[in-house]
Amino acid sequence: MTDFPVTIFHNPDCGTSRNALAMIKAAGYAPTIIDYQRTGWTHTQLAALFAAIDATPRDMLRERIHLAFAEGMDAVILNAMVDHPILVNRPIVVTPRGTRLCRPSECVLDLLDRQPGHFVKEDGEIIR
Repeated sequence: MTDFPVTIFHNPDCGTSRNALAMIKAAGYAPTIIDYQRTGWTHTQLAALFAAIDATPRDMLRERIHLAFAEGMDAVILNAMVDHPILVNRPIVVTPRGTRLCRPSECVLDLLDRQPGHFVKEDGEIIR
């Protein structure tokens, strides 16, 4: 066990999620990686993550899906997220410094206690 645990709720098909994970590893961490599409979500788990972020289910709904639920209630959205994990915006990263939706991916750096010296995102953008 590390003295600074890092957990990422990850979608390997998402470039933002891949970049956040790569930055975490470049900073020298061996994070716990949860592929939420394979493991799924529970109501309790999502509610706890959203509370830690100070967000509602509507806040965490993927932007492309958001309009379909524009008038939806949070409970309906949360149920849909449990049934269809891809609806949750990602990546969500949890460290002792907090829990955050890391969009853009460099937001993950605020949650780490050490930084990668140099990092280049998949699209070529340099992060310092």
